[in-house]
Amino acid sequence: MKISTILDYIDNGHMALPEFQRGYVWNRDQVRGLMDSLYRRHPIGGLLVWTTESKGAQFRGDGTLTPGVVKLLLDGQQRMTTVYGIVRGKPPQFFDGNAETFNGLYFHVDSEEFRFHQPIKMKSDPLWIDVTRLMQEGIGPFLTALDRIPESRPKITDYVNRLNAIHSIQTIEVYVEEVAGADKTIDVVVDIFNQVNSGGTKLSKGDLALAKICAEWAAARDTMKASIEKWREAGYRFNLDWLLRNVNTVTTGEALFGALHDVSAESFENGLGRTVNIIDYLLNVVAGRLGLDHDRVLFGRYAFPVMARYVDRRGGKLPDGEERDHLLFWYVHSAMWGRFSGSTETVINRDLELIEGRDDAIERLIGAIRLERGDLRVRPGHFGGWSLGARFYPMLYLLTRKGEAKDWGTGLPLKSELLGKLSRLEVHHIFPRSLLYKEGHRRPDVNAVANYCFLTQETNIAISAKPPEVYFEEIEENHPGALASQWIPMDQILWKPDYYLDFLEARRELLSGAANALLDDLYPQQAELETIEAAEGLVLTTEEPAPAVPGGVDDEKEERVLLECRDWITAQGLPEAEYEYELTDAKTGEPLAILDLAWPNGLQEGLSEPVAVLISEGPDTLNAANIAGYRYFTDVTAFKHYVQHDVLTLEDA
Repeated sequence: MKISTILDYIDNGHMALPEFQRGYVWNRDQVRGLMDSLYRRHPIGGLLVWTTESKGAQFRGDGTLTPGVVKLLLDGQQRMTTVYGIVRGKPPQFFDGNAETFNGLYFHVDSEEFRFHQPIKMKSDPLWIDVTRLMQEGIGPFLTALDRIPESRPKITDYVNRLNAIHSIQTIEVYVEEVAGADKTIDVVVDIFNQVNSGGTKLSKGDLALAKICAEWAAARDTMKASIEKWREAGYRFNLDWLLRNVNTVTTGEALFGALHDVSAESFENGLGRTVNIIDYLLNVVAGRLGLDHDRVLFGRYAFPVMARYVDRRGGKLPDGEERDHLLFWYVHSAMWGRFSGSTETVINRDLELIEGRDDAIERLIGAIRLERGDLRVRPGHFGGWSLGARFYPMLYLLTRKGEAKDWGTGLPLKSELLGKLSRLEVHHIFPRSLLYKEGHRRPDVNAVANYCFLTQETNIAISAKPPEVYFEEIEENHPGALASQWIPMDQILWKPDYYLDFLEARRELLSGAANALLDDLYPQQAELETIEAAEGLVLTTEEPAPAVPGGVDDEKEERVLLECRDWITAQGLPEAEYEYELTDAKTGEPLAILDLAWPNGLQEGLSEPVAVLISEGPDTLNAANIAGYRYFTDVTAFKHYVQHDVLTLEDA
């Protein structure tokens, strides 16, 4: 089939993209490579299409299908989208990606080189030809222009042949293989897609499950994206897979996406509606009762599918505060101990089995964690982690928002219900980092969780880099009790730099006591049980320090740089980064390192290696990322250069 015919088929709705296909992911280097191959008449491979009835066919984009049969592209989307964009000067109707990838392609008639528009370089050289204009207007206008250039006349015949070679690309025949027949269900077709696309982006289990739903309910993906956008505006960032996991557990009681294969579109739509309402409810509960009111501190995300199933079985909300608190007790413990960091689906399924059809479901969930750990008390060593990525960093925020913590500048409580969601607190280093580094302390000690507290922005700025032995006395004089409310040891000798490590130890003791008090308030039965066991000498009291996990963000200045980088990436039409991504052992779920920004599936998912941005990280973090197969950058400027030149291939970047 001629390329021109394929493009006409796309225009008239005879050829389209199936709903389960992902968007356009090629970069400019790949675009140039394809055009060079077509120009030189090198083979570019055939197409694989699924020929099926137009009626009921689920396809991407806002176009319409021609009546009768339609050819849905299974293999060749990137190539045909590229050619369409260059020939037509616009993306096809099914396009989902960055159109700048193929806009502005030029060809040099003398060097026979394809490059993207560079105004300064090309302005002084009339031998650069706009390829899209050539495709649309033919060689006539360019031949006239070239004939006016004296030095080009000796080569005019060669130039004409080269221009014709480009313009006639549309007449090249491309082999099209068809998959057709009543037995070609979407299951079979997606399996074929994954086999032929082994070198590209395979569909995940979630993609496959959603593709099957979209085959019956075309609006499914957009409906889910609307909810994700609503939560993003509220300060929480989730993705489609996470929401789909919640819908799966609510609708089927299973964690594996395969359970959705037999769910009708009607049941899925109903389940999605219930799930969104339940997640709204749970976010309000977690924010209101625990103070975890924005994305940065919302830990334990994969406990939500279990909680969503439980709440759905209870009619969409919990009947009373006691049951709510018991579920939150389990949630906090799941988050603190990284319950879902390893084999997520396996652990979720185990927990779903515990709650199904049981009146004592929450007690069984708590019992499972207790059986695994042997002891649910928080120990001082658990606050021994460091960086804003430590698992107990959200716990410190939780204690601040739900305890009696007061701001050191105003003396006012920092409770979430008094401050409101928009009054975001800032992280404050109690002992200034500059002071500690001057005293010779290591980075893990300088950025220990126990050296953090939360203050209003105004107070944080006012304190600046004053040493505690100076500003602590001012705070205690102006607002008696404010220091103790933030678990500051009141032994003034510990406020001196020489006793910093002793200060950390003493504050960890206070923090663990506050954590246990809050957890006992959520689930008093646990404290009663441990009192009985302690009397019988059964309680495990050994100290379990927090794992020494390298990496993570040290302060809010570094955080701002990283978040700006994350936003810049999404503005380029590339996948959003995982912020403070916990790199874990695939078998044990134990954390190996905290990566500042990470793209575990690459910046072009499935087509490039995992990528990370690691600012001011030590050799342990870099080594962990390297072993895991990440290409990492320690400088944001260098990373952006890589994105522009190697991923987007922007010539003037």
